[in-house]
Amino acid sequence: MDRSTQILSQFSCELRYEDLSAEVVHQVKRTLVDTIGCALGGFHSKPARIARALALSSDDECAARIIGSTRRSAPDMAGFANTTALRYLDFNDSYFSPGGGHPSDMIPAVLSCADPGRTDGRRVICAIVIAYEVFCRISDQLQVTPLGWDQGLVSVIGAVCGAGHVLGLDQRAMGHAISLAAVSNLPLGEIRVGELSMWKGCATAYATRAAIFCAQLAQRGMTGPENPLDGRRGLWQQAIGTSLELDEFNTATELRILSTIFKFYPAQIHTQAPAGLALELRAQLDPAAIETVRILTYDLVASSPREEPEKWAPKTRETADHSIPYMVAYTFLYGAVNAQSFTDRYLRDADIQSLIAKMRIVEDAQFTAHYPREFNCRMQVRTRDGQSFVAAVAHPKGHPRNPLTDAEVDAKFHALAAEVLSLHEREAALQQLWTFDTAPSLHQLLDCLIIAADC
Repeated sequence: MDRSTQILSQFSCELRYEDLSAEVVHQVKRTLVDTIGCALGGFHSKPARIARALALSSDDECAARIIGSTRRSAPDMAGFANTTALRYLDFNDSYFSPGGGHPSDMIPAVLSCADPGRTDGRRVICAIVIAYEVFCRISDQLQVTPLGWDQGLVSVIGAVCGAGHVLGLDQRAMGHAISLAAVSNLPLGEIRVGELSMWKGCATAYATRAAIFCAQLAQRGMTGPENPLDGRRGLWQQAIGTSLELDEFNTATELRILSTIFKFYPAQIHTQAPAGLALELRAQLDPAAIETVRILTYDLVASSPREEPEKWAPKTRETADHSIPYMVAYTFLYGAVNAQSFTDRYLRDADIQSLIAKMRIVEDAQFTAHYPREFNCRMQVRTRDGQSFVAAVAHPKGHPRNPLTDAEVDAKFHALAAEVLSLHEREAALQQLWTFDTAPSLHQLLDCLIIAADC
């Protein structure tokens, strides 16, 4: 195997729960609370229903549970259905450095492989850390979006490492699992361009499914190309046009799961700061009196509405939760964005469109220079009577330097799961999640998450 594959497979096989600090274990639990909450919040969405229907059409003697259901499916299909549900609200965690995406999209790959084998909580926690570390370390050096690819290119590699760890692959089999995943999954960036479709929230679910499938193939002896990453026709050369020198993984340094961002609003990560500033300014002015709104931000944010006119008049939920103009206008007019902020009622709202027409989004060169260390945003609002209101933030709520408290993570879980689980059921689920390191298997946790009429 090539050097990159050896580094990844060695780390994935050798990391043990005992190597993890108490801080890392606690962060995994926080992440599970956040992730499971997002999956429950998206359970009844149309994409999640479609994915479950497909998953439940298959049968497997080593089947995995679908989160929120008593029913089971083949692990890869369960992983697809579970990731589709948790991604629907665009509320799960993020990592940018400057590449990245949503690392918790990979967690269903671990859970769906762990459930049939009655894997204990400690091994699951370790596998999640592995998936995150692989995804984030590659993202530290590779920003896929400007190259025309989608984040599934990286998440499939992290997910297969986490899944392979749960399945107990040795280093050679792990190398082949990584190889199979890397050479077979190149998702296009078109997934997140223009008017966004349902597939925006399902693309990494497809990567999750592929990762599980590849790990299972390698477990049964399937071999992959020997140089999938570093080869002259390997992933690095084909996807980025050059070699990528991965550093050896060192668990003595801070593990990347500690650097993820928990979202405060159910929308794209780059909308979090503008939405928060709009809410702050809303308390100081009359939205009906707004004459202009000027938003200064970093280039990655400013370029999206500049290059994609759909962001100024979104027609789908998937486009609206990636639209800073929409998020800001909604917040000024109706308050904090929530899961119900993207219905047809609001997408067709004339007042929202009128306020959007008063906005400008401008790059600030210093903000660009400081990204991704800081997610700077400055909002300037002028009212018809000539008053000026200004607010700014470098680390929006949820950023590692302005994190959600454990109590806020719990509150987010309750808010997301309130429509599908009773208070007693939610509290039982949280008890299982916060003591997950002592769990003998996933079964008790999954039993706490059963939704009545789990269609």
